[in-house]
Parts: sequence; C-alpha cells; structure tokens
Amino acid sequence: MERSRRAGPMSDINMTPLIDVMLVLLVIFILTAPLMTSSLPLHLPKADGAPTPSARESLGIGLDAQGRLFLNEQPVERSALEERVRHAAQRNPDTEVRLQADEKVPYGQVAELIALLQQAGLTRIGFITTHK
Repeated sequence: MERSRRAGPMSDINMTPLIDVMLVLLVIFILTAPLMTSSLPLHLPKADGAPTPSARESLGIGLDAQGRLFLNEQPVERSALEERVRHAAQRNPDTEVRLQADEKVPYGQVAELIALLQQAGLTRIGFITTHK
C-alpha cells in the first residue's frame, strides 16, 4: 500500500477573494465619502463686524401685482425709473439689477422692464424669488 503524500504548504495564495473584498470596500468608501463631508454638524462662530461692502453697485427694482414700479423699495414712476437707470448705467455699466416681480404680473410687463434695463446699458440682471 502506498501512502498518500501529504500536501505541503501552499506556495501561492489565491488573490481573487481579497481583490473582490477590497474593490467592494473601495466602492463603499467612494459612495459614502461625499455624504460624510456634507453632513457635519458645524456651529460656526458669530463675528461682530460691519458687513463687507459690495464691490459692485446694485439696484433693486420691484414690480407689484398692480403694475407699480419700485426702485430700492421706494415707489417710482416709469419715466423717473428710466432716468435713474440710465444714470446708473452711465456711472457704472457693471451695476447689478435685482429684479423682483409679483407672480401675478404678466410676463409681457416683465419683458418690457428687462428691455428698458438693457436699452439703458444694464445687462447684469438677476431675478429674486422665494423658495417654496
């Protein structure tokens, strides 16, 4: 009778399961890393100081549901608005305009107001809305 040979120590290790586990861990890390940075509960310190002055001039223009115009929250007639906008554009063509119109205002009136601003030379127009 011949004795079966004892198997000697394995000379090489099967790397496939190790690579599979490492790839799964890598995928989990890649998916969870962005979530960890955005969910940090930070309590930022409050500073007493003057707000930093804006480098650009800005105009706030409002249009309510009745079609009344407002410039920096003050009622204004259309002709006075045209003059003030033209003057602001001559002083600084980079003046920003914050346009705030009531949701009931017809789009045509908003488009006319935008055209007035562009004809005066102001092209940096932003729309102010509220979050739902």
